[in-house]
Amino acid sequence: MAQASTIEDFGRSKEIDKAGQLIYRLCHSLANSTKKPMTVDQLDRIDRNILSALARDGRLSMSELAGKVGLSKTPVQARVKRLEKDGFIRGYQAIIDRERMGEGHVAFVQVKLSDTRSAALDAFNRAVQAVPEIEQCHMMASSFDYLLKVRTTDIAAYRRVLGERISALPHVAQTSTFVAMETVKDR
Repeated sequence: MAQASTIEDFGRSKEIDKAGQLIYRLCHSLANSTKKPMTVDQLDRIDRNILSALARDGRLSMSELAGKVGLSKTPVQARVKRLEKDGFIRGYQAIIDRERMGEGHVAFVQVKLSDTRSAALDAFNRAVQAVPEIEQCHMMASSFDYLLKVRTTDIAAYRRVLGERISALPHVAQTSTFVAMETVKDR
């Protein structure tokens, strides 16, 4: 008897059993599926529940997650892998108590640039990445260009970071600082 030379020949072969037919259909389906990442409009209720549960607790086991979203473990694992591959889940991290780590001083800094052309914005964006005390950086549609969240040990450390690092960033024309007195919600 001749050997099947392609998946199609294998699929047409009379000698395969039901498991082989299932494998053929899965392989054929995968070979013909599009490789485009999902869009937010394509997320269903279960995908959204998975994302919500993992946002609350990224250490859930697949079994625990499956129980929360009403599926068995295997389909939940497949969905999580797809959500990771398509960029809906960018990573997992521990939430550190920064006050206990001695980094309880939080300041928000409004930054105005002297130049807002594309090259200047790119230079600022790259330079911000090198300042570890800057926890967040957001480009704003406002009377200022960027809002920074800066975390340090105390006001003296913040003053040094502002004077030596933030003010020295490319194209910084002006800064205004707002010191947080208490963190009410931080997720």
